Amino acid sequence: MNTLKVRKLPVDTGRSGWEAIAPRTFPVRALDGDITADWLIIGAGFAGLAAARRVTQLHPGARIAVVDARELALGPAGRNSGYMIDVPHNVSTGGYAVGDANDSIREMALNRFAIDFAKQAAAEYEMPVETFDPCGKINAAATANGEKHNADFSGALAGIGEPYRLLDAAEMREITGTDYYCSGVLTPGAVLIEPADYIRRFAQGLGSKIALYENSPVTELARAGKDWKARTPKGSVTAPKVILGVNGLIQSFGHFKGRLMHVFTYASMTAPFHHKAGRDRWALLPADPMGATIRKITHAEGSRIVIRSRFTYNPDLETTEGTVRRMAKTHRASFDARYPDLRGLPFDYSWGGRLCLSWNHSPAFGEVEENVYSACCENGLGTVKSTLAGIMAVDLASGRQSEQLDIYRNHVPPSRLPPAPIATIGARIVIRLQEIRAGREG
Repeated sequence: MNTLKVRKLPVDTGRSGWEAIAPRTFPVRALDGDITADWLIIGAGFAGLAAARRVTQLHPGARIAVVDARELALGPAGRNSGYMIDVPHNVSTGGYAVGDANDSIREMALNRFAIDFAKQAAAEYEMPVETFDPCGKINAAATANGEKHNADFSGALAGIGEPYRLLDAAEMREITGTDYYCSGVLTPGAVLIEPADYIRRFAQGLGSKIALYENSPVTELARAGKDWKARTPKGSVTAPKVILGVNGLIQSFGHFKGRLMHVFTYASMTAPFHHKAGRDRWALLPADPMGATIRKITHAEGSRIVIRSRFTYNPDLETTEGTVRRMAKTHRASFDARYPDLRGLPFDYSWGGRLCLSWNHSPAFGEVEENVYSACCENGLGTVKSTLAGIMAVDLASGRQSEQLDIYRNHVPPSRLPPAPIATIGARIVIRLQEIRAGREG
């Protein structure tokens, strides 16, 4: 690879409510000077921090440098919905129905391996239940079409022996405090996290085992003899092994060009309130993937509801403040329809979050240059898939054999996209048609 000049970072538009309510209990340190390490991990999100923890497990005492272009949780890792999902879940399709049984069983085994890894970290780092809650998740239906999606999904789960529980309208009303939903499907294996708080507590838990440098974007990555040298505005890190946990920005490092799709989804978080609105904590995924994801959280200051819906295709990896405002208006309509007695409750925060998808739902994983490993392209399930990719990248770089790595590295690479104008037009048409189809689920 020639010396690579990394392009300007995209802007993350709107402040994430998750980041705003997550306390920061340790100082921010930027890289200032030239250092050496045994491992360099670029990106301090789910993939990067999982990779760092894996290195500490496999190589105790190794010098680990983790660099991130921003402060922890300001980027995509702190801007998602916070679901660690074990069962099949592909936002790029028209539903969650299970496909080939053997493929689904293997996928769930990998997802659960990553969730177990996160559970062990959460226990070791003493994360509270508000931050890491292994309570399962509900696919909620508000229409006959949504109920059909749920019937297909639950039937497929039954076909492979997976546990689930059907919820009727009364149970949904008791959980959520609204009669908006007809029914639901509860799957018990998912974990709910408050993503920004999880990321910050994870980094704090790693503590002195890593050297963490924030606000330190890598502007150049190049060979330095047998090692790699990453330059930042005020310093550099030289290391023999590099893990790239940068998700869609992997293309800025010269890899997987023309193979990744960049999609934004949008969320708003209400001001605190003390109205009942069902149980203190609950979380719903829409039965139709293009519908609205709804979560309620409760802290000492009161309860908040987070609503996430709408998608845009943005190949330049940026959205605009105007788009965030427009999406917040749709969130307002969705929220008021569900909670008319809370109509007009202000949104404290609205934001956009980046997803990285591939056409064939494959990760951008593997050794992309000698001793440079990609753990990218989470396909809309970054909490679990990126955690898994970070672990697997370290196992691959360490020459460690495992059943999980054998399965994971057997993915075909991300397929090539159609030419840019066709891909952009096609993706935007598909997104809009699917959103229209979702109807009242949105």
